[in-house]
Formats: sequence, C-alpha cells, structure tokens
Amino acid sequence: NKLSKKHSIIKSIQLTMESLVGSYSIVLLHQDELYAFRDPLGIKPLCIGEISDGNVVASESSAIEIMGGRVIRDVEPGEIVTINDEKILSHIVSNSEDRAFCMFEYVYFARPDAKIDGILTYSVRQRIGSELWKESPLEGDVVVPVPDSGIACALGFSEASNIPYREGLIKNRYLHRSFIQPVNEQRKATINEKLNPIKEIVEGKRVILVDDSIVRGNTSKRIVSRVREAGAKEVHIRVGCPPIISPCFLGIDMPSREEFVAPNRTTEEITKEIGADSVEYISIPGLVKCIGKEEKDLCLGCITEKYPLQIDGEKLRGQATLEEFKV
Repeated sequence: NKLSKKHSIIKSIQLTMESLVGSYSIVLLHQDELYAFRDPLGIKPLCIGEISDGNVVASESSAIEIMGGRVIRDVEPGEIVTINDEKILSHIVSNSEDRAFCMFEYVYFARPDAKIDGILTYSVRQRIGSELWKESPLEGDVVVPVPDSGIACALGFSEASNIPYREGLIKNRYLHRSFIQPVNEQRKATINEKLNPIKEIVEGKRVILVDDSIVRGNTSKRIVSRVREAGAKEVHIRVGCPPIISPCFLGIDMPSREEFVAPNRTTEEITKEIGADSVEYISIPGLVKCIGKEEKDLCLGCITEKYPLQIDGEKLRGQATLEEFKV
C-alpha cells in the first residue's frame, strides 16, 4: 500500500519482486485490472488462458481447459502480465537468464494433463518409465503402478520392457496425500486405507511396482507388505525420481532430512528398510533428459542439496543472487 501511493501499480509490483527471495506465482486484482506475476527463476508454474467471457490465470493449464477455455501461454519468469477488458499487456522486470523450474512438478505434484512451460507432464512421466527400464532392467511378470502419479511411469516401463501392465493397486480417492500429513500414525493409517492390492493380479507373480518418488518410505514399506500378503512371489520397486535427500524450501511441503529414507543409506539399505526384493531409482541425468530441459534450468535442490537461491545453511549452485534480478 505504501508503494502504490508513491508509484504506479506496475512499479510497485516490480519493487516488491526485487525484494522477494523464493518461489511465487501471484495473481492480484486491482480496480478493474488483473495482474499476474511469477518469480524470476520460474520455479512454480503460471499460465494465461481465454474463456468464453474473458481471460483467466491459473497455476496449471488443465484448470483452464476444464473450464472450457484455451491456454494462451505461460507467464514468463520475471514477467508481470496486466489483463483488462481490452488487452493483455506484458512487462518484463527481470533481465536474468537463470531458470530453476521445479522438477517435482513434472515428477509428482502437477496433474498429468497439465502443460508446464510447454511440456506435458504425462509425457514426461511416460519417458521416465521408459528410462527406468533402460537404466534398471529386470525380469518380472507384471508391472503395477502406485496410483495415481505412478500410472504414466508404469505405462512407459511396461511399453519399454514388454512386461504386461496391470492396475493391481486400487486407490481410495477420498484420502489426502500421505507424505504431507503431519503425524506419523496418521500417515500410516492413511496408507492402510489408501491402497488395496488385487490378489488375482499379483498372486504368484514377480511384481514390479512403479512409483513416482519415495520420501519417508512409509508408503512404500506398507505397499510392499500388502502386496506380499496378497501372494506376490517377488516385489520390486522402480522409482521415477532420484533419492530425495534434502527438504524443499521453495514451495513443496516436505519433512526434515531426519525423516527421509534416502540420506546416508545405500540402495541396498533402502531395499532392506522397505522390505522389497530390489529398489532402483532413475538417475539425475536420466530425469533431466526425460523432462526435456537443461539441468541448469531446473531446481534439483531436494535431490542434489544445491539450491538456485541462497538459503541459510544450504549450498548454492552458483547463480541467482537477488541483485541479478534487478533491471
């Protein structure tokens, strides 16, 4: 409010953006105009669309399409967009070429039908599944996804390996995501209620479970146990995200390092902890290739411990101080 009394609304937003450190996608309504702006690194998504009675801004393209609209384009990193009854205006307020698109949006968080910065999430996840087979092939009888975000990965794995794909775990769609729940007992109860194996699909089979990621390991451990109880001969896990070893400080609610299953453990130790016959993760180069962007343009902090912005006590990947974003 103090800024807006001294400057235009665009200048006020620009000065605010120059003061903020972190990830954000913001929509602001002021009088009869809508303003949308995105952090200079583009960590979180934001896009513009057209619906029958005007324009709309959303964090995912699928939200616009669900309303019967047409996606026009993404809001660029470091851009302020003004929308009124007559036109859409663009104001570029950052001259930095640094980017840090969140890799976890492609792996897990975004809807599979969302396009983020021109890339369809579903296609990324299919490519991840195919890459998992190339990097960590094995013999098996059936590929089973951990729904929902593991479905496209499992399809890609099945197509690449020619091992049949079956939906051997049925999800209760009325429960929340377990890894962001605050209490351990609550998470475990949710996991028990969340997924139910189909005995006829897994009994006597070498089952390959394909999941998007492993955070604490609680979900994976319980799923492996449930699938074994249903009669599986072997249970292997293939994971579409490299080991998560560090928290996200830039927009995804993750636990502390102490709660992660991967830090300071070998793959063999993780396999034993979860109770599977084998666990293999996609590599970081493999993930980057599947997303289709350069590694320097992705935020990989939770899997590398190197962040695109300075965070107290954490490693900086060698770019993007606040001063670099000022025009």
